[in-house]
Amino acid sequence: MHCPYCRHPDSRVVDSREAEEGTAIRRRRACPECGRRFTTVETAILSVVKRSGVTEPFSREKVIRGVSRACQGREVDSDALNLLAQQVEDAVRAKGSPEVPSHEVGLAILGPLRDLDEVAYLRFASVYRSFSSAEDFEREIAELRKHRDENAAVTAATAN
Repeated sequence: MHCPYCRHPDSRVVDSREAEEGTAIRRRRACPECGRRFTTVETAILSVVKRSGVTEPFSREKVIRGVSRACQGREVDSDALNLLAQQVEDAVRAKGSPEVPSHEVGLAILGPLRDLDEVAYLRFASVYRSFSSAEDFEREIAELRKHRDENAAVTAATAN
């Protein structure tokens, strides 16, 4: 790590701590040349491989923008969208790979979005899964109802 003050090509780590709920490491460093101290924050980069083969860094903001379009006109607040984006990032990082296909990011969005807002879920799924007929919507609505019924049964069982 280059010293930001004198540009010396080396520095020594004085202290390391977890930051940002364990997703980053904060390091205090000292420059052996000028003696000044500075802080660095290190995070693991998660890359998304698009269908075209282009690789770009994962972006929560991009997830939020895409889901926001599906939620347009629905009563979904920004905190819920931020939480959804965090859940998506956590799910994608849990795969353990530094590069994930964009398809897996879309799949990671579908689950939390289904639980957040069913209409937004249908909108997103119709584009993501390229629905081409009313039958595609009917099939997805049947799956939504099945999922809702299963969740209701689990909730009822835990309440008793």
